[in-house]
Amino acid sequence: MAELASAYPTAGALYHWSTIFGGRGFGWVTAGFNLIGGLAGIAAIDYGLAQFLVPIFDLPNTHATAFGLFLVFLVSQAALNDLGIKLVGRLNNLAASYNMVVVIFLFGLLVVKGFVQPVSFLFHFYHTDGYSPGYSFLIGILPAAWTLVGYDASAHLCEETINPRKNVPHSIFLAIAVSIVFGFLLNASVTAAISDLPAAAQAGDSAFFEIIKARLGGSSGTFLVCLIAGAMWLCGLAGMTAGSRMVYAFARDNGLPFSNIWSQVNQKRKTPSRAIWGIVFFASALALSASVYSAVVSVAVVALNIAYGLPIAARLRFRFRNKNKDIVGPWTLVGFSSIVSAIAVLWVVFITVVLVIPPNEQAGFVLGGCVAGLVCVWQVFAKKKFVGPKIEAQLVSHLRLKENRISKAG
Repeated sequence: MAELASAYPTAGALYHWSTIFGGRGFGWVTAGFNLIGGLAGIAAIDYGLAQFLVPIFDLPNTHATAFGLFLVFLVSQAALNDLGIKLVGRLNNLAASYNMVVVIFLFGLLVVKGFVQPVSFLFHFYHTDGYSPGYSFLIGILPAAWTLVGYDASAHLCEETINPRKNVPHSIFLAIAVSIVFGFLLNASVTAAISDLPAAAQAGDSAFFEIIKARLGGSSGTFLVCLIAGAMWLCGLAGMTAGSRMVYAFARDNGLPFSNIWSQVNQKRKTPSRAIWGIVFFASALALSASVYSAVVSVAVVALNIAYGLPIAARLRFRFRNKNKDIVGPWTLVGFSSIVSAIAVLWVVFITVVLVIPPNEQAGFVLGGCVAGLVCVWQVFAKKKFVGPKIEAQLVSHLRLKENRISKAG
């Protein structure tokens, strides 16, 4: 994806790339999954944050309480995005450093306090779901897979980035690298701090908070978890930024019903205001449609991974059929590009199957409903109205010209 962003830096990102290599229908489907994944991602971040804070502040553990907090977080992120890109840009720049500082701070406190468990404990397999160890391991991939999504955000901000052909792909790559290193450090240190494993398992959604509180004490644990909550809110803010730009770009290309509404930019603040508040409405509806939090997360992970995989698959197909390289930007995988791309496509197929099987079958039902909706919108509206990305016309013509030359030479 970083390689694609370097070659084709546009706000539409994923679906622009799919259109270039697979045609307008392929591009529209990619945009549909990207939109579903983005909405579900924002809903999952903010609803997860709400569930995270309920036990900390000893609030009533009800769906209404969590949903009320969810709306507060969602609206605050939308309002800041609507105010202008400068403030949001500063906050998004702060987010990466803030996240790393919080993780290092947590790790340092646990080191000073002393870990309860030895290193060997990290390799101990423990589950309470009643499934076989192999099956339990597969469905347990969800939290890790959830950590490694959202890195397309940089690509959606290409048109608002200085020197995007170099800076955007570096951002995508570093987002993955930092997430892996600091995510592992966070999970490993907290796991090693578990004193009572059965009790932690029974704590459910509040397990993280209970582990930290038990090891660091009530006041210190609460303060630290509040710092982590701040990181989650900043993550939701970044998701709102990327999602609104994607909706704006898609509507600009007449890919959505009522595109003339969603593509409007506030002339004073220079922000896609209606796209931003449209996301608030649809993310709220999605959060209400899935009563299980893991189902919302699964929908986000599966839809986003499909959207990530489609342009990569289309590019691989283009290379295979034409036996040549497409446009290459300053950031490139050189000879490893096709191999890495093939592995990425296989991973998308694998994770799609794993995250819709029981106990996440509700995610499959929600995703199936979304796909049915996409089919209806395509047949009724987009098939006639969507002509593909306008700003990519020259790039598409360039690639088709290369195809014709290769065909004639052959």
